[in-house]
Amino acid sequence: MRLMFDRRLIAHFDGLTLLTTLAILGLGAMTVYSASYDASSGEHTSHAWRQVMWGSIGLVGLLLAVVFDYRKLEQYAWLLYGVGICLLVAVPLFGSMGGGSRRWLNLGPLTLQPSETMKLALIVLLARLFHHRTHIGGLRLRELALPTVVTLAPVLLILAQPDLGTAGVFLFVFTSMLLLAGPSPGTLGLLSLAAVGAIPLLLSQLKPYQLKRITTFLNPELDPLGAGYHVIQSKIAIGSGAVTGRGYLHGTQNQLNFLPEQHTDFIFSVFSEEWGFIGAALLIGLYVVLLLRGLVVVGRAKERFGALLAFGVIANIFWQAAINLGMTTGLLPVVGITLPFFSYGGSSLVTLLTSLGLVINVNMRRQTRDRLPRL
Repeated sequence: MRLMFDRRLIAHFDGLTLLTTLAILGLGAMTVYSASYDASSGEHTSHAWRQVMWGSIGLVGLLLAVVFDYRKLEQYAWLLYGVGICLLVAVPLFGSMGGGSRRWLNLGPLTLQPSETMKLALIVLLARLFHHRTHIGGLRLRELALPTVVTLAPVLLILAQPDLGTAGVFLFVFTSMLLLAGPSPGTLGLLSLAAVGAIPLLLSQLKPYQLKRITTFLNPELDPLGAGYHVIQSKIAIGSGAVTGRGYLHGTQNQLNFLPEQHTDFIFSVFSEEWGFIGAALLIGLYVVLLLRGLVVVGRAKERFGALLAFGVIANIFWQAAINLGMTTGLLPVVGITLPFFSYGGSSLVTLLTSLGLVINVNMRRQTRDRLPRL
C-alpha cells in the first residue's frame, strides 16, 4: 500500500519547476564566477564555489521539503515563527556588521541571515492563520488583527538593522497572501487608507542615505557620484550589452569594477552586459515559467493551507525578482534586494530552495484523500 502511495506522489513530482530552477541556478553560478573574475590576472574569488556549495545544500533542503506531508507544518507554525523572532532579536545583540548594517549571525564556520529564514517562517504562519480565518463576505478587521501583528513584529526588527528592502518584501508578501485569503471590500479600503497614511511616518524614520536613494532614483543624474551612481553604472552595463552581449567574462563595466555589489544586488547588470538582450530575455522568461508554474500549483491545491503556503512562496520569489530587476534598470530605488536563485548568498539561496520544495510538495499531494476545505 505504501509503495502505491509513493508511486502516486512521484508521478506528480513537478519536474518542470525543478528543471527551471536548476537552469536559473546554473546561470547564476556562472555569473557569480564572472562577477568575481579578474581578466587581467586570471584570478577569481571563491564566491562561485561557495555559491555551488550553498546551492547544493539548498537542493538537499528542497528534497527534504518534498518528502513529508506539508500539512504537518501547520502544527509547527508558531514554533518556527518563534525561533525566527528569537534569531532576529539576537542580531542587534550578537550580529556582525557588513555594508553599514547589522544583519548576520556568526554560527561557527557559517553565517546566517535571520531575515531570510524568517520569510519562510512567516509564510507558514500566515498560511495557518488565514486558513482558519474565514468569513462570509470576506475577512473583517478583527480576523486580520493577529496576522498583521505577527507580520509587523519582524518588519520592525528588520527595519532596525536597517534593511528597508527586506522589510518591504515582508509587507508585500503579507499583502499578497491577504488578497488571496479574501478581505471584505470595506476592510480592503480601510487597509489601503491606513497604508497611504503610514507613508509619511515611514519616510520620517528612514536613514538619510535611504531617503536620498528614494528621492534620486527618478533622476540619478542629480547625484551621479553619490546616490545615483549605482543606477547609472547599472544602466550603462545593461545598455552596453546590446542585443547579443559582449561575451562571457568580457563585460567592461564588471571587469573595470564600475558596478557596485556586482555578485549580489547588481548581478543582473553583469549578466545583461555579457549576454545582451537575448540573454536577459531568456533569464526573465525562466522566472516567468517558474512563477506561472507556481500559480498552477496554487490553483490545483485541494485545501486552503496548501494554496496559501504555495502562494506565499511564489509571492516572495516574485517580489524579490521584481524589485531587483526594477532597481538595476532604474525603475525602482536601490534597496539592496538580491535576485532569487541567481545572486550570491547562502541563507537566501538555501531558504528559497527549501521554500520551493514546499510548492512541489503541495503539487504532489493535490489528490490525496484527507483534504481540508478548498479556497
